[in-house]
Amino acid sequence: MSRITIDPITRIEGHLRIDVEVDGGKVKNAWSSGTMWRGIETILQQRDPRDAWIFTQRICGVCTTVHAVTSVRAVENALGLEIPINAQYIRNLIIAAHALHDHIVHFYQLAALDWVDVTSALKGDPAAASKLAESLSAWPGNGVKALAATKERLAGFVAGGQLGIFTNGYWGHPAMKLPPDVNLLAVHHYLQALDLQRKALQVVAILGSKTPNIQNLAVGGVANAINLDSPSTLNMEKLYQVKDLLEEVKAFVEQVYFPDVAAVGAMYAGWTAYGAGVTNYLAVPDLPLDTKGTVFDLPGGTIHKADLTSYKPISAFGDPYFRDGVTESVARAWYGGKQQALHPYDGETIPAPGEWDGAKKYSWVKAPRFKGEPMQVGPLAQVLCGLASKHEPTVRWATRFLDTAGAVAKTRLGPAVLHSTVGRIAGRCIRTAVIAELALKHWKLLVENVGKGDVAIFNEPHFPAGEIRGFGFHEAPRGTLSHWTVIRDGKIQNYQAVVPSTWNAGPRDEHDKVGPYEASLIGNPIADPARPLEALRTVHSFDPCLACAIHTVDGEGQEIARVKVL
Repeated sequence: MSRITIDPITRIEGHLRIDVEVDGGKVKNAWSSGTMWRGIETILQQRDPRDAWIFTQRICGVCTTVHAVTSVRAVENALGLEIPINAQYIRNLIIAAHALHDHIVHFYQLAALDWVDVTSALKGDPAAASKLAESLSAWPGNGVKALAATKERLAGFVAGGQLGIFTNGYWGHPAMKLPPDVNLLAVHHYLQALDLQRKALQVVAILGSKTPNIQNLAVGGVANAINLDSPSTLNMEKLYQVKDLLEEVKAFVEQVYFPDVAAVGAMYAGWTAYGAGVTNYLAVPDLPLDTKGTVFDLPGGTIHKADLTSYKPISAFGDPYFRDGVTESVARAWYGGKQQALHPYDGETIPAPGEWDGAKKYSWVKAPRFKGEPMQVGPLAQVLCGLASKHEPTVRWATRFLDTAGAVAKTRLGPAVLHSTVGRIAGRCIRTAVIAELALKHWKLLVENVGKGDVAIFNEPHFPAGEIRGFGFHEAPRGTLSHWTVIRDGKIQNYQAVVPSTWNAGPRDEHDKVGPYEASLIGNPIADPARPLEALRTVHSFDPCLACAIHTVDGEGQEIARVKVL
C-alpha cells in the first residue's frame, strides 16, 4: 500500500490537500483537507447587517457575487422584507451571468486538461478536426484555418521550450484516451472559451457596476436606478447590450460547450463507473419569480441514496425543512469550542490550529450535514432534482445530452450514469444550458415589467430592537450556499456561511461518516502513483474552490504582511 499527498490539487487556487492510500492500483482510503482558515464570521461580529454582503463577497476571489446575493437574502429573511420584482430580475441576471462564466471556465480551464492531452494535439489534423466539429454543431469558429492557427500557436509554445498556460499537465499519461484530432479541437475551444467567459462577466459588470466584487446590491433590493431616457442609469441601450452578450454566450454553450462535454464524456464512458461517492443530494431553488421568494425558475430539494423517487422539495426562502436540517460538525476540523454538531445559528468559529492527523483533526473545513447525513451539492444535484420534479428545461436538456453522448458512445444512456465523475461534469453542462435559456427569459421579464412603468428597485429595511434571526440560500455554481445571521439591536451577533465546497470537501464527522470528496475517491483507479491523474479527475469534477484570498491588517487598517505566490 502506498500513500499519496496532492497539495495543492486545484487549478483555481491552492487551499485544498488530498491524501489517498492506494493498494492494488485503487484508492482504498481518502482524506480531504482545507488548508486555510476563513475567519470572515469573526470579522462580521458587531457590524451593521446592511454591510455584511460587502464583506462576505470577499470570502472568495471567484465566488464573489454569490456570497453578496446570499448575504442580503439572509438579512432580508430575518426582517421578513420583500424586494421589488425589478430587483429580483436584476439579481437573477447577475446570478445567471456569473454561473455561465463559472461553468465555462470550469470545463475548459479547470477540468478538461485532466482528459485532454495538449501535446497530442500537435499530431492533430486541422481538416479532420474541423470536419468532426462540423458534424457536432454549426459553430462558425471551427474552420480549418482557425484550427490550423491554434495548432501553430501551440507548436510555438513547445518550440519555445515551455507550454505557457499548459505547463505542468500529466501529458502522455496512460489514462489519456482522446485521439489527436479531438485533442486539437478541445485546445482550440479552450482558447475560444477565454473570450466567451469574459462576455458573461461583462453582463455582471454592466448590472453590478464592476466585477468581481459587485457594487449594486442592498438589503431591500438593488441600487440600479432605472430611467430609460437617461444615459447614466439602467436604460434600454444597456439592457440590449446585456441581451446581445447573453445571446453570444448562449450560442457558445449550445454549439461548443454542450457537444464537447457530450463527446468527451462518451469517449471516457468507463468513468461512469467511478466517483459516485455520496449519493445523497441537496439543491435549493433559485431565480425567484416573485417578491417573496416563493416561486422559482430552478427547483431544489433533497434526494437520498440516488433514488429520484425520494425527492423532497424545498419550496421557498425560509423553508423550515431546509432551515431546521442543516448542522456543521468540527469533530475532525481545527476548531475549539463545542465539539458536537451545531446548527449555524449557534455555530462557532474558534480557530484551534494543530498538526495534520488523519485519525483526529486534519482540516480547516467544517463538515456540514443535512439531518445528520452528508450531502453532495453542485450542478449534478440540481439537475437530478430537476429530473425528479419534472422541471421541463432540465428534462429537455438532460435528455438531449444523454442522447448525444449515447450516439457517440453507440449505446443508450440513462440518468443512472450521472452518478459518477463524468456525470458531475455532464450535470454542470446541462445546468449551464438551462441557465443560458433562463437568463434570456429573465431579461425579457425585466424589460416587460419596466415597460409597464414600474421602476421600483428598493424597499428600505428597518431593524427592530431585540433579536432576530435569518438565513438566505442560493444555488451557486458549485452548489448550495447558505448564510445564517443572528442580529441583536441592529448589530450582527453571529454569522455563519455554509458554502458548497464545505458540503463537498468537508472531513469526517463525529460519527466517522466521510464527506463527498473522500467518498468519491474510494475505488478510483490510480495507474501511476507518481502521477495521480485519476484522483485529480474526480476531485476536479466537483469544481473545488476553497477560500482563495486572505490578508491581515492591524486595528488601524494597516497591512501587516503580504504573501506573493511565484
